[in-house]
Amino acid sequence: MKSFFQNSFEYTKHCNQQIIDALIAHPTLFKEKINILTNHTLNAHHIWNHRILGTLPTFSVWQELGLEQLQCINTENFEKSIQILHQKELDENISYTNSKGQAFTNTVTDILFHIINHSTYHRGQIISLLKEEGLPPVITDYIFYKR
Repeated sequence: MKSFFQNSFEYTKHCNQQIIDALIAHPTLFKEKINILTNHTLNAHHIWNHRILGTLPTFSVWQELGLEQLQCINTENFEKSIQILHQKELDENISYTNSKGQAFTNTVTDILFHIINHSTYHRGQIISLLKEEGLPPVITDYIFYKR
């Protein structure tokens, strides 16, 4: 199962980087919803990693960061997720407080799957917005990644 997650986080990093590259090539599009969703996707991954590791996150879930920071955050998110795979048992329970101050407990497996699923969901939204702005669609289908 850990190899599945490692592969999934490699895929997530790759797809996030494709979006970051598109935004670097077209920086005027890094605005409004595209800015908000791109930052949110990376910030949420960052926050979940820190919840699992029991450390304080640097960013809040809706904090807007500069385009120049995204590549570094994407790489850091990937590295922290791999660190988690090496340090934690997948069935370990993680107790945390959400952004509203509510306490929850979930397994590492559930949280890691959520990170990947959440990222995929928002990438789809971002790609749709980029397409509306006239960019050709960024291809992030998993099967294309594996070919």
